[in-house]
Amino acid sequence: MNQVPTEELRTEIKNLIMETLGITGIRPEDIDNGKPLFSGENVLTLDSVDALEIIMAIQRKYNLRIADQNLARQVIGSINSIADFLVSEQEKKL
Repeated sequence: MNQVPTEELRTEIKNLIMETLGITGIRPEDIDNGKPLFSGENVLTLDSVDALEIIMAIQRKYNLRIADQNLARQVIGSINSIADFLVSEQEKKL
């Protein structure tokens, strides 16, 4: 059925990341959906420990498992890649 991630989902993901990592002083709308989360291109300054925390938070919140490290790395590349992954996982459950 190929659903498209909503802006609401993207905002939910941004809020999850910010809450999980205790990030303040940045508004969700300041985070660019398409830019890499782990580069200097985005307003977030994240590292590998943050990556693990984000993966765990996504798994908990959305009740799924990302066992493959390479897949996890791809999933958390950007807000858009996280949203696309969540939508595709949701479609698999339908």
